[in-house]
Amino acid sequence: MVRQLRKLVTIGVLVAALLVPSPDAGTAAKAIESSSSSKSKSTKTSKLRKRLLPSRYRGYAPTYADSVSADDPSFDDPVVREAAVSALGRYNGSVVAVDPNTGRILTVVNQRIAFSDGYIPCSTIKPTIAIAALEENVITNDTMLKVGRRKYMNLTDALAHSNNVFFEELGRRMGFDTVSKYGRLLGLGELSGYNLPDEHPGSFPTQPPAFGGVARMSSFGEGIQITPLQLAAIAAAFANGGTLYYLQYPHSREEAQNFEPRVKRDLNISSVLPQVREGMLAAVLYGTGRLSYDAGGEETPLGKTGTCDDRANPSRIGWFVSYADEVHPKIALAVLLRGNTRRVKGPTAAQVAGVIYRKLREQNYFAETSKGTAVPTPSSGK
Repeated sequence: MVRQLRKLVTIGVLVAALLVPSPDAGTAAKAIESSSSSKSKSTKTSKLRKRLLPSRYRGYAPTYADSVSADDPSFDDPVVREAAVSALGRYNGSVVAVDPNTGRILTVVNQRIAFSDGYIPCSTIKPTIAIAALEENVITNDTMLKVGRRKYMNLTDALAHSNNVFFEELGRRMGFDTVSKYGRLLGLGELSGYNLPDEHPGSFPTQPPAFGGVARMSSFGEGIQITPLQLAAIAAAFANGGTLYYLQYPHSREEAQNFEPRVKRDLNISSVLPQVREGMLAAVLYGTGRLSYDAGGEETPLGKTGTCDDRANPSRIGWFVSYADEVHPKIALAVLLRGNTRRVKGPTAAQVAGVIYRKLREQNYFAETSKGTAVPTPSSGK
């Protein structure tokens, strides 16, 4: 009788195990990576990994990596650097932090990625498209566009919830030439830095992308490759009222002591920035970027998430572009995550930014910089 009971229990356990839902790709991958290194188990692990991971993620970049070992942080702001490194943790990604009032780079975490050829911007392209649509009078902040059978949205909610249908419609209404005009105005497809020999300019299409045309380009950034440096420069321009600075990264004590801001161009977008800022604030307060919110701080960040697959650099991409705060901005951030699991997404990048803001607050960074000396008079530069 006891033997029969044990046999029934064993059968029950096996049946229950078969009925338990499979773990998600991220959990499965982590479990696999921590398994025994023996040859037989390694073979089984490889087969199991192929079975569990969605086919579109196989062979993509790892989600976790050492993102700091190859960096030279000699002239980074040590407080900002420590906060960014700690917040990024084991993620395979990059953080670029910039002073929006001068264009000075405060830190670059994972310089290899930051100075690379660039990655698809995903939905971080949406604020640029919003600027273009407002400047061209295609919409106002109160314009309601149909995004579903019985659903309409205005610009604020479309930015907050990263609605693709809304921005695809803006792209169609403006056309490729207008979208390109504003993309290039904000620095896409060109170097963002001054005397940064390792920087790459990303790329910007000369014709509508074959996949989705200008609509997809306006909602996902299809056909565009943007670097974390370029995205940080755009965030700085949104923060300071529309001045696009050359990013400068001092690499000697002399360069740091003699630092002078260099203006790339005045974007003349101050009249439409409040509407875009409202949407970026909404994203943090109740939208896709809400994990960046620091409940204990007075400097509420504004931001925009981005999530998609980058076919040019095979991996899943998670972006968050942000600055804090709206009244007296002191820092602009671009956070990029790469990997092969669903953990890699814009909201996770927003969470990384939120940790950075919290750590800076705990170090009294915002209080100290608010007491800083006057910003030097900008000089033009080519």
